[in-house]
Amino acid sequence: MLLAVFWLAAPSWAAGAVEVKVGAAHFPPYTVRPEQGADTGLLPQLVEALNRAQQHYRFVLVPTSIQRRFGDFQQGRTDMAIFENPQWGWQQIAHQTVDMGLEDAEVFVARQANAGDPRYFDDLNGKRLALFNGYHYAFAGFNSDPDYLRKAYKATLTYSHDSNLLMVQAGRADIALVTRSYLSDFLKRNPASQAQLVPSQRIDQVYHHYALLRPDAPIDGRSFAELLRGLRDRGELARIFEPYRITVSAPSD
Repeated sequence: MLLAVFWLAAPSWAAGAVEVKVGAAHFPPYTVRPEQGADTGLLPQLVEALNRAQQHYRFVLVPTSIQRRFGDFQQGRTDMAIFENPQWGWQQIAHQTVDMGLEDAEVFVARQANAGDPRYFDDLNGKRLALFNGYHYAFAGFNSDPDYLRKAYKATLTYSHDSNLLMVQAGRADIALVTRSYLSDFLKRNPASQAQLVPSQRIDQVYHHYALLRPDAPIDGRSFAELLRGLRDRGELARIFEPYRITVSAPSD
């Protein structure tokens, strides 16, 4: 709670700065349990870098959830959603889009004993999947409905990537889906798992990250893109994201 208050408190240097509310939904390693006041994850580091770089705007983190983030955005509780994809349910919601120049990927992970043949990942029929509840997966046509995923893919839905990977490791699920960045972090924290889990060459989807801004947000897309470009040119984005195998590049547009 104290950390959540700290996020929302204005630093002394920012008196008079324009507040920009950034939605923080649990999406590790980008955002980790923001509703519990945690300050770990990559989003707090990005917000800190944005605030250090200038004094006109004060970016603050506002905890939300994967399911609630659309409503919070539409109702003005948040001004911006970061690390998003316009396909993830935003099609009917008015927003500005900013290409962040960050790319990650969702991979399938299985036990070494099962995945000796790379073709193991080609056919999901009959395999028990461990998925994160509320996420949109390309193999399922971005349909995040829990009942659909349970019936069509024998899916176990949790709110923990660690649990999903450990279920696979223990043989209680056949395949888990996680981002490449999360798997990299998990294997660093659990070195014994490196010999037991195998990621697929098959990619479920490439995460080309965008920032989505409300049309009447206190910062417009062009201004935010300029701030990101400054961080990229100074090596700040590489410092934050490259240790997690997240590619940093100049936006295509």
